[in-house]
Amino acid sequence: MASYGTFLLLCLFSAENLCLATSSLTGFTEVDVDHGKDWDIFDINKEAGLDLVDGDIIIDEAEGRNSILGENYRWPTTVPYYLEDSLEINAKGVILKAFEQYRLKTCIDFKPWSGEPNYISVYKGSGCSSSVGNRQVGKQRLSIGQNCDRLATVEHEFLHALGFWHEQSRADRDDYVNIIWGQIEEGKEHNFNSYDDTVSSALGVPYDYGSVMHYSKTSFNKGSEPTIVTKIPEFMDVIGQRMEFSFSDVLKLNKLYNCTTFSTFLDSCSFEEPDICGMIQGDDTTGKWVRVRSVEGGPNTDYTNMGQCNGAGFFMHFSTATGSHGDNAYLESRFFYPKRGSQCLQFYLYNSGGADDQLNVWVREYNSTNPKGVLRLIQTLNGGLRNSWELYRVTLDVSQKFRVVFEGVKGSDASKGGLSLDDINLSETQCPHHTWRIRDFTSLLATTPVGSKIYSPTFLSREGYSFQISLYINGKTSSPTNMAIYFHLTSGPNDSQLTWPCPWRQATMALMDQNPNIQHRMDNQRMITTDPSKTSTDSLGNVEYFWDDPRKVGSRVQNADGTSYYRGPGYGTSSFITHSRLKSRNFIKGDDVIFLLSLEDVTNLLKTQPVPQSVACGENCLNRISASDDSTATFTANATATVVVYAFVGSVVLLIAVASVLYKVKRRQESEEMDREGGIEPERING
Repeated sequence: MASYGTFLLLCLFSAENLCLATSSLTGFTEVDVDHGKDWDIFDINKEAGLDLVDGDIIIDEAEGRNSILGENYRWPTTVPYYLEDSLEINAKGVILKAFEQYRLKTCIDFKPWSGEPNYISVYKGSGCSSSVGNRQVGKQRLSIGQNCDRLATVEHEFLHALGFWHEQSRADRDDYVNIIWGQIEEGKEHNFNSYDDTVSSALGVPYDYGSVMHYSKTSFNKGSEPTIVTKIPEFMDVIGQRMEFSFSDVLKLNKLYNCTTFSTFLDSCSFEEPDICGMIQGDDTTGKWVRVRSVEGGPNTDYTNMGQCNGAGFFMHFSTATGSHGDNAYLESRFFYPKRGSQCLQFYLYNSGGADDQLNVWVREYNSTNPKGVLRLIQTLNGGLRNSWELYRVTLDVSQKFRVVFEGVKGSDASKGGLSLDDINLSETQCPHHTWRIRDFTSLLATTPVGSKIYSPTFLSREGYSFQISLYINGKTSSPTNMAIYFHLTSGPNDSQLTWPCPWRQATMALMDQNPNIQHRMDNQRMITTDPSKTSTDSLGNVEYFWDDPRKVGSRVQNADGTSYYRGPGYGTSSFITHSRLKSRNFIKGDDVIFLLSLEDVTNLLKTQPVPQSVACGENCLNRISASDDSTATFTANATATVVVYAFVGSVVLLIAVASVLYKVKRRQESEEMDREGGIEPERING
């Protein structure tokens, strides 16, 4: 009995013992969306058993490899699309994000199909695939299957649909890469064909090792050796990138479709030219914005070039080191003519002035009532981190002609510098909800052990869900050459008012390419979606919901200040980005990296995309006509059969009647002949 009592006490006072079910989910659980593998398009299609032209291209053999240079293979610049119900919800969200990149960087736009004769219908097939160009077939299908729901993969397949072959298929590819034919898997050699300029054109753009359309160095290899070797060795680990369009990809697309404007891009300015991007100084102010390279009180360099380029590196500065409290200066943009009614303004601000110096962001709106414009305050920025370049995002909501106005205002506190602006970008896109800046990242990259992770602060979504990011800077032990990243829900102030399990929220985790021009950025992004039906089973067979309240399926975490919260299980990838790619481009700038984070409601993507009414009516009418035709055909067939039967019966009766008459005539003739031979007088009958 004593032992039994001790056992009961242990059960009561220790939830870690076997007396309780061991939960299968904790705040340290991590699930890989891609099973720990960095799936390229061709890996996915091979796993699916597909053997397509060049790995992911659908060609109708009846058409052959016709040239796609003609205008009839171009789509209109606004491409009709239809998202089929078979697509995963996360894939739908990724596709819509890819469309936003096309709109930002090209004149190509996408609209839901509304009855146009040709359109792209996207579905979940067994891999990632597309035809090349507009095939003029009406419904042209494009597959975004399992593991294809990555931004660059979607961009890649739609570039095929818009008319592009793979980069290494160019006629001049042998000038830039060597194909190692002996390392290619048997039967896959055709995937390395090149096409001359009767089929495809380079559009006068140099060969692009960084194209999102280029094979990787190991595509279709039969061992571990490369199938493609770049003639410039530095590009061996560049080819095959699946982050985003390259600058050359965008340039070629804009050339092919004669783009002279962009769908959602408005402006980018790094102040390198003396005309300061058409900006003007406002009237009736006591101060002035000045274009400079450095300021005695800081900053010492701009953010664009970080002081690395001689004769370059300018920014705009409003000094608060002298003057009086309340002195101000306006820096006004050129005119903009919005289409969407919502814009994202991004810029870097350096505050080396007084603690109460402030930057006001205004818009000056113009209409027939106010032809000289009316100022409307959007946001005031003050306080925050000082003496460093900080990224800010401001959402505008302008639907008429306008200017963006930056107003610097001197506070009452002592100042040795002032306010500085650099790398301004304006687009009609949605601003990222949050930024996570990891300072001194270069040092962390050099000192963090493999298998160790850091956590972001907790953030709140617009609906009130709290979340956090975990990051393995030098990878997990299973994948030490890659950075790993995971998304966690956390407990927060609104949990009692929220729906659990968390339904259909798409998390975007983007490592920002800190290029000064938003159109030239190649962010590395991954998106995952909270499926409320996703479950896990504990040690006793009890079902738990993966995206349930972190207080139920998470672990209690204590902060350094003594406060605590609950962190739910993580969902992400152990192959977010390779370290070689991490060190490329401008992911690390000034020793720092910046993550752009959002959590958005995508519940509306559960709905079936409406079929255009005219098309739906037409299909119904066609169905009715078809049914009517079937009924008519059946009636006609039955009537015809009846007539045939009656005709046959009549013919038989007639034949019998004729045969009977002929038989009687013959018998009479024979009888008369016999009577004559026997001398018998025929009987006469008097009337």
